[in-house]
Amino acid sequence: MVDAVVVDIEGTTSSTAYVTEVLYPYARERFARWLAVHAEDPDVRPHVAAVRAAAPDADVVATLQRWVDEDRKATALKAIEGWIWDEGFAAGELTSHFYPDAIAGLRRWHAAGMTLWVFSSGSVTAQRAWFGHSPSGDLTSIVSGWFDTANAGAKADTESYRHITAAIAVAADRTVFLSDVVAELDAARAAGWATIGVRRHGDRWYDVGVPGHPEVESFDEVDAVLG
Repeated sequence: MVDAVVVDIEGTTSSTAYVTEVLYPYARERFARWLAVHAEDPDVRPHVAAVRAAAPDADVVATLQRWVDEDRKATALKAIEGWIWDEGFAAGELTSHFYPDAIAGLRRWHAAGMTLWVFSSGSVTAQRAWFGHSPSGDLTSIVSGWFDTANAGAKADTESYRHITAAIAVAADRTVFLSDVVAELDAARAAGWATIGVRRHGDRWYDVGVPGHPEVESFDEVDAVLG
């Protein structure tokens, strides 16, 4: 009885290690060069201002690099990372990581008539680039829409999920969220969504678990949980 499937990326469809060990360093070493060219672009300027406001006594590049090291989910950082990654994917320097079962599951649900949505702390730009450059080709055509901390809100905030419900026009009780982070699952459930915790062996939150939520090790098991 599900019409919409909303997926997280890191640790859910894809390896967290790939993001932290490949994407983060890729952006980190390019902040200075990229901002030298784009800092005054109309879309970029507000994010640079937000970084300066958050750390007025520090250099913008140094602040962004520190936030990467701290794994901050700051909207300004994620926006700038997303633009840098988008260029990297377009240039053929990056290819995204997906678990094979995630790609198979997404395609299966799309073929069954479910709408697919992404909610990630990474920017919408980054999400589109990620899905557009998968090992199995461009997956963007099977995704109905994209949500990040800028257009939906924080992932551990119940109001973010209520906002998404209104945006996608699918009843909360006919929407399921797949994530590896229990705080996100708790917030989605509080908004009336069905939830499934995805526990990938070796990934960051595996040992923490997803207490209070049905859990799977791969998308191959999701259909059985949904019944």
